[in-house]
Amino acid sequence: MDRRAVSRVLAGAALTGAALLDPLEGWLQPPAEAERPRRRGRLGIREIEELESTARAFRAWDHKYGGGLRRKAVLGQLSEVAAHLDEHQAPQVEQRLYQVMAQLAGIAATMAWDTGLQRRAQQYYLLALRTSHAGGDMVFGANVLAGMARQMLYGDQPQDALELVRLAQDGARQVAGPRLRALLHTREAWAYAAMGRAAAFQRATAQAAESLADTEKGEEPYWIAYFDQAELAGTTGGRLLELARQNPKRHAEAAATEIRRALARRGPEAGRSHALDRIGLAQCHFLLGDLTGAVEETHRAVDAARATRSSRVRAQLGELYPYTVGNSAARPVREARDRIRDLLST
Repeated sequence: MDRRAVSRVLAGAALTGAALLDPLEGWLQPPAEAERPRRRGRLGIREIEELESTARAFRAWDHKYGGGLRRKAVLGQLSEVAAHLDEHQAPQVEQRLYQVMAQLAGIAATMAWDTGLQRRAQQYYLLALRTSHAGGDMVFGANVLAGMARQMLYGDQPQDALELVRLAQDGARQVAGPRLRALLHTREAWAYAAMGRAAAFQRATAQAAESLADTEKGEEPYWIAYFDQAELAGTTGGRLLELARQNPKRHAEAAATEIRRALARRGPEAGRSHALDRIGLAQCHFLLGDLTGAVEETHRAVDAARATRSSRVRAQLGELYPYTVGNSAARPVREARDRIRDLLST
């Protein structure tokens, strides 16, 4: 995985189905021995810790604000790490370099996906998976597969997403902590919801809650710390909302309850997630026929969306817009619709 190998990974086209899934089976096998570079590296543990700290800072920024404003900075750091892997580093240093590279590639993938660059996002996910495999980090590799599954779900490919989740569960079964297990169960539940399998969705969601109940502070990597009770509630509420669009009477109130629980446990500082929760709750009120509550939540959703640079938030806001069109006779609804249109036009 030197710079040439990185370039080859990033040159591919977006994949689905067997073209994507079959090559990923190799993730379950031990990494092959690679030919050693000739130049001797001089990196020490201190430099590695600085690179790890930078990756952590980029991840925190993306989680709070979303969007790809700092993606070029992440890619510059990724290129620097790849250059260090061109050299013959000490084994411990090399392993941690691979792990840092996987972290940076995963962040770059999320940023690209959040700004609508789907093919590029998948390529960075594949790079993150390869480098986490080379660095012996099966836990982060499973997290990467969860990210790829989420991308498939947004692309209306739930069966591919389910296969990716199962691959992650198989590979990390012996090493995954409770937060990662819970995350994978929620991705599984998401796929079932997209397929309209409500009973399977409920089962997987219950497994996620059961896994998360075993969590103890400090036992898992920092990058999975965000997945807490609030994240579980927000994710569950979002999936119930998908089911509610087909059957509002059965699922809309439950979706609103879960989203409110998420909002109560994470405030506006959560940035992108807070905005997505607000948009989802506004949709719930529309589905329930509560126009007053829907208008109030729409205004809150627009305010939250203005605080992010996430294209995903704006896409979700665009999905809220038709609900306001269907209720265009009421003046408060028209005012809320105008605010959505004004934001989306900027």
